[in-house]
Amino acid sequence: MPVFAHQPAPMPPAPPGDGDAGNATTLERVTQRTEPPRLYQVLMLNDDFTPMEFVVMVLQEYFRHDLDTATQIMLKIHHEGRGVCGVFTKDVAATKVEMVLDAARRAGHPLQCIMEAA
Repeated sequence: MPVFAHQPAPMPPAPPGDGDAGNATTLERVTQRTEPPRLYQVLMLNDDFTPMEFVVMVLQEYFRHDLDTATQIMLKIHHEGRGVCGVFTKDVAATKVEMVLDAARRAGHPLQCIMEAA
C-alpha cells in the first residue's frame, strides 16, 4: 500500500505592513530641477541694397513690432550693422530666421538674418 505524505497547504501572503519589516520598500521623493530653455537672439544684418521700408515691413510682419519700434530697430541695423529683432527659444528663432530669409529671397533682396545665443 502506498504511503502518501501529508503536505501542509501553502500560507497566503501576509498583507502589507504585517510581519517581516526587512521586505519593506521605501520610496524616496527625488526633486527634479528643470532648466528653462536656452534663448536665442534673432538678428538682422545691414547691407547696402535692401530697402529700409522692406526691413521695417519684415520687423512688423514677422516679429510683430509696431511701426515706431520697427523703425528704431531698422535704424539701429543701418547705423550699427546689426540689430536684435527678438529673443526666442531655439526652434522659434530658427523658424523666424528661415521666414525672413525666404521673404527676402522672394523679394529679391540680399537681407541676412541670423540667430545667436542670448
